[in-house]
This record gives sequence, structure tokens and C-alpha cells, in this order.
Amino acid sequence: MSQRVSFLYIADSDLGGRGVFTGEALEEGDLIEICPAIVLPEEDLPKIHDTTLHDYYFLWGEEQKQCAIALGNGSLFNHSYQPNARYLLDYDHETIDFYCLKTIHPGEEITVNYNGEPDNQELVWFDKNLDRDI
Repeated sequence: MSQRVSFLYIADSDLGGRGVFTGEALEEGDLIEICPAIVLPEEDLPKIHDTTLHDYYFLWGEEQKQCAIALGNGSLFNHSYQPNARYLLDYDHETIDFYCLKTIHPGEEITVNYNGEPDNQELVWFDKNLDRDI
């Protein structure tokens, strides 16, 4: 499946690095993007930790023993513990699908919770050393 998403753009993020932003209003339940995924075999998962791709992959498969790189904008959505979007892994079609959780205004950054579930408050890898509540 191919998708052209003209309302999304990449810009510098206050969260660090680059992020994905919307140029149009999005409403709860809206499909933001369907991103094809490059799925790597289980034996490649440990190798990815030694590469720049470490910060851009998704765990993949029913047992989460594989990893995938999202194409399109998928690997550039930044993390938030109060996200305005979520992602769903579609194993059958090898896509990562992003959906709006609440209204997102034009110019606003689209964020997801890297833990997978929007309300999961477990610290992600780059916050593990924080000595405070998120």
C-alpha cells in the first residue's frame, strides 16, 4: 500500500532533533499515516543497538523478537508520555499505522508513546536515568 501524505512535514522539534508536524487539523480517530516497514530478522535485533538506527526502530512480531524500520515519516515521530497519536503494528501488511488520539492543530508536533500504549508511563531507554516523575 502506498500513501501520499501532503499535510505532514518535518521540522526542528522542541523535544530534540527533528519531529513530524501537521499542516492541517486532525481529529480523534483520524488515520495520520500508513508507513511501510522494513522487517529485520530476529538475529539482526542485537546488531541494531550498535548502529544509528537504534533510536529509530520498532520492536516487531507477536513475541517482539524482531525489529522494523518504518518508512515514510514513521521513524521520525517523537516520544511523549502524553501523546496525541498512537501507532499500531500491522504484521499482515508489514506496516506501522499512525492514528490521532485527540485534536491536533495545524503546526503542532505529532507525538507517540514509544512504549506502544499511549498511557504507559514506564520510562523509555533515554529517560531511564531520570530521577523524577514524568
